[in-house]
Amino acid sequence: MKFSQRHGYVPVRSALQTGGIDDGLRNRLWNLVRSTFFDNVPSWRGAPGDYFSHTRNHEFFRNVWHNYLKRTVETIGNSYFDAVNDLKKYFMECPWHDVYDFIEFLAEPRSPVQYGFINSVNEILKQESAGYRFVSGRIVEITSEEEIKTIEQALSLPDSLKPVREHLNQSLKHLSNREDPDYRNSVKESISAVESLSKIISSQDKASLTTALNAVEKKTKLLHSDLKHAFQKLYGYTNDSEGIRHALMEEQTLDVEDAKFMLVSCSAFVNYLVVKAHKAGINIG
Repeated sequence: MKFSQRHGYVPVRSALQTGGIDDGLRNRLWNLVRSTFFDNVPSWRGAPGDYFSHTRNHEFFRNVWHNYLKRTVETIGNSYFDAVNDLKKYFMECPWHDVYDFIEFLAEPRSPVQYGFINSVNEILKQESAGYRFVSGRIVEITSEEEIKTIEQALSLPDSLKPVREHLNQSLKHLSNREDPDYRNSVKESISAVESLSKIISSQDKASLTTALNAVEKKTKLLHSDLKHAFQKLYGYTNDSEGIRHALMEEQTLDVEDAKFMLVSCSAFVNYLVVKAHKAGINIG
């Protein structure tokens, strides 16, 4: 994990790659495009400069030039390497959303090559913690603006709630670690943030989340019992025989979607509890 990630200096939007693409993700997507569609240059014994126009690579570039870039096909030229460099320049310099437009374009029409390409794109997007995925042939947002704002709000809690903030920070770091994501401990840190805040509000440092939430309900008179029970059940999941805390060293089926759901849900609940505590006149900072 990089220094900036360990110490919380990477913004949520960068950590989850929404509204932008970092150099690592852009480079990996370009490498995939090249290796999938035009990396194999066949030999040609014709006149120098003529071989390129007789290859499938040239058909690929004609399609891109005509249907996507909408440039005149003469500008492709007769050099494979010039065409590659020209397209690479576009890919590396275009706005981030144009990268996804181009990736979508290459996924049509459906064929074994395109299906393999889509699966590989999704794997890269997952590994690079991008907030987008191919779904039914289209790249869609899986991390919404509302979710980002929810996490950011929870991460901006005052220093009086630093333990809560730190748990959420750790959850985000585990989730967004590009080299070694730890979804299990991300989930653990998310639910620990709710537990920590509940203890602060209820003034019960030794209580479990279930006990602390019961005390919060009685103390604030504003916590809806159904919502309390929902989080107690969610907490129960993280503590049962198949859950997180009792099986941290065992194999789990947790994935990025599970960890992100817990981070967003627990951030929202933390924000909710802070508001309820203030409305009840409880000074938590």
